[in-house]
Amino acid sequence: MTKKRKHQEDFQKVKLKVGKKKPKLENATDTTFKTKAIQIPEQLKEDGVLPTQNRKLNIKDLLSQMHHYSPGVKHNALLGLKDLLSQYPFVIDAHLSNIISEVAAVFTDKDSGVRGAAVHLLQFLASKIRAEQIAPFFPLVSAHLSSAMTHISEGIQEDSLKVLDVLLEAYPALLTDRSSILLKNFVELISHQQLSKRLKSSREKLSWMLSVNPNRRITSQQWRLNVLTRLKKFLQAVVDGSSEKEDEGLQEQKDSPRSVRNPICVSWKVHANNQQHIQLFESGGLRPKINSSFRLRSLASVMDSAEKGLSSAENLKGFIEVIIPLLIECWIEASPAQSAPILGNLLESEYQQLMQQVLSIIHLLWKLTKRHDETYKMELWLRMNYLVDFKHHFMRHFPYSLQETVKHKKKDSCKGNKYCMTPSNSVDHLLLNLTLCDIMVSLASTSTLQVDSGWLDMIRKFVTDTLQDGSKLNSKQVNRLLGVTWRLMQIQQNRVATEPLIKAVYTLYQQRNLLFPVRTLLLKFFSRVYQKEDLRTQRIRSRSKVLSRWLAGLPQQLALLGLRNPELSNQLIDIIHSAAARSNKELLQSLQATASQIYDPLDGALVLLPAEAQRRLVQLVYFLPGLPAGLLACLSRCCIMGRISSDLAATLIGILHMRSSFAGWKCQVQDNSVNDVDYFSFLFSTLIGFSREELTSLQGIRGKPHISQTQLSPVRLYLTDLDQFLHHWAVTEMICHSLSTIPSQSQCFDILQTGICKYLVGLVVIPDSTAGSVLCAINKLLDQACILSENLHKFLASCCYSLLYFLLTLDKEDAEHVQKRDMLWGSCISALALLPRLLRLMLQGLQVSRICREELPVVAQLLRLLMQHGQLRSHMITNEFLVQQIIKDIMTLKSGEVQEQWLTDLHYCFNIYLASHPQGPGPVNAVY
Repeated sequence: MTKKRKHQEDFQKVKLKVGKKKPKLENATDTTFKTKAIQIPEQLKEDGVLPTQNRKLNIKDLLSQMHHYSPGVKHNALLGLKDLLSQYPFVIDAHLSNIISEVAAVFTDKDSGVRGAAVHLLQFLASKIRAEQIAPFFPLVSAHLSSAMTHISEGIQEDSLKVLDVLLEAYPALLTDRSSILLKNFVELISHQQLSKRLKSSREKLSWMLSVNPNRRITSQQWRLNVLTRLKKFLQAVVDGSSEKEDEGLQEQKDSPRSVRNPICVSWKVHANNQQHIQLFESGGLRPKINSSFRLRSLASVMDSAEKGLSSAENLKGFIEVIIPLLIECWIEASPAQSAPILGNLLESEYQQLMQQVLSIIHLLWKLTKRHDETYKMELWLRMNYLVDFKHHFMRHFPYSLQETVKHKKKDSCKGNKYCMTPSNSVDHLLLNLTLCDIMVSLASTSTLQVDSGWLDMIRKFVTDTLQDGSKLNSKQVNRLLGVTWRLMQIQQNRVATEPLIKAVYTLYQQRNLLFPVRTLLLKFFSRVYQKEDLRTQRIRSRSKVLSRWLAGLPQQLALLGLRNPELSNQLIDIIHSAAARSNKELLQSLQATASQIYDPLDGALVLLPAEAQRRLVQLVYFLPGLPAGLLACLSRCCIMGRISSDLAATLIGILHMRSSFAGWKCQVQDNSVNDVDYFSFLFSTLIGFSREELTSLQGIRGKPHISQTQLSPVRLYLTDLDQFLHHWAVTEMICHSLSTIPSQSQCFDILQTGICKYLVGLVVIPDSTAGSVLCAINKLLDQACILSENLHKFLASCCYSLLYFLLTLDKEDAEHVQKRDMLWGSCISALALLPRLLRLMLQGLQVSRICREELPVVAQLLRLLMQHGQLRSHMITNEFLVQQIIKDIMTLKSGEVQEQWLTDLHYCFNIYLASHPQGPGPVNAVY
């Protein structure tokens, strides 16, 4: 009984009372939790929020319908995709991978309507998707395209060419990267492999022959024309994608950013002060410029020959061996021998188009062969394998002309014939002949001249006749024509053969109203011929008369052309500069005769053309045989009028100084250097900055705002514009530098003094820039041996006071004239410091009794600044009596009035600086 009671005490039951909560257990688990909202991105939301088109279908619905068995559903899905993507372009980026894969998959669809809708959608997408966006998916697109091109269905093959057109137009670089596969597809579209027991048993390469499919909707010739047209576009994209320049052909080289060579403009003044670094080599310096077409071998070795495509010489040879026989077969079918007997060598339009594509493809392949390292070996290989066939088939009916066969009509004028021949404008038959010429001359060389003389004479005669009657040629025809002409001149370089070709080109060059691209091509051709001949004439002194005549006419053309065509003018200047630097006698004589027109200050090429062309024209002055007075007058006006920059005017002055007898040449100066009298006349006219007629017209101007005048000076200042003043001042500094380099400074000063007294002394109105320039030149040339005349002293004193009065009365808010202050003030102070007589004459002219009372504070301020200036301190002490007398006259006029502050300041300065006679110049300078 006791044990049972104890056991129950250990496990006692807790009695719960009504209305009380059950206590929590000690080992109870907390099952509460919290939740937060999750923001779902746009692409992870439900389908209902995706944009839809007018049929309420979103992008996923439309893409899923692309797998439907019904052609109508797939066609509507493609139309719906175009509608949806045109309304919501942002959907393209979000679903680009799915869109590209689904559209490319229907390139081989059995239904033509579905394929047509796919082509239209692809054309729409090409305008919206950049090349870098589609690049990751382009292998898939290319694979579907290749599958369509090699499909057994003729309709799919035909539509694959439309897909190819879209991709060639939008993504040529991406498409040409897979050239090894696509080129084989092109071949299979028009041919099939010729299988025979002999070929199977031997190790010979499989040959290809043209295929004929009677099931096509179009004829075999039309189908081949379509395929060859796309092949030509594809090869053109391959050629354009190559970064290397062509070695052959004059005009075929295209400008590319990698081939640009920027000229180095050197300022010798800056370079002499070690402020400009000249980088001689483009790959030099701290940051080398990688501007070369060479690549490391390791970059190319990682690719096999199949991935290289036509960039591999082996692959290119293999493709040429396959395609050239097929092209010759196409040519044979379309040649005049296979057409109606009445046509002869006249071609129908369709045949001529096929022949044009054949030659264009061969021409592009020839271009690619010239971009390999072993070009000479490749040319020998081409000549050995294909010259015989080309001569037999291509040159057999050369030259070709085009006539279109039209059915006879009742009201036609050709009543007696079954067919009427009318010229066709849809095909360029001249370009056909020129392409053939370009292909053939590339197979000839100097060593094979005698063997090839027969067909080369035919080409030479055709080229000559075409050039002589080439007034209606376009730039593309002239481009190809000049390329053939250049090649012919390289093959046979004797004067007898080249002179008729140059003469024919010159006949075309003389035609009026030529298009600008045509004129440019002709100029480039003549320039290259001249440079080539100039190298040859170093050994053989015989120049082409036609070329000399062309060079002699260039300066006159430049003078007449002017600003009507700046680009053409730049080309003329470059050629003239090149020939002048080579001392071409005919050109220099013509340039001398037309120099007055080119450098005319009003309407000459120098003042009309842009800055870069002006710089080249200024450089041409150095090469002129003679510099007469009339030409120097024109050059002076060009420097003065501001039509050329101040830096360019300084360059021109420096060039004339180098041509003068004062340049300090150690060797004997040439006889045609600048005459000393004319040279000084040029320097003085440029220093004055205004012509005699302009100075005469200024004398009638009165009053503000153009005139600054004072009653104490007979010289009134004409206030020039700031731009004109700064230009004149920059030119003045160069003139002063040139004058200072003349050995006999005293004689130079006498000439300058005579010119000033003759042309400036006595004038009432003088431009402020002219007055400052004269003072600047006097300061530069003055030395102890120079003696100034009394008239010049009085004139300079009047100019100094007029300039100082103008500066002191200048309104600080007048920003235009405030910038002149430092230059004019420095010139006046320097002249007064160098010429004590000048300061005395100016002080003597300060007769305050003759002026109005408003000018008295200006005179007082001037005296105070002169006394404070350290350089003038000793001279002012010397003229202490004059200064004291002026102050007394001012006090007399102001007697009986309240003394103003400016008068107090004047007394203070006089007592400090003059009355006490301090020894030596003080450190205090004037601050105005």
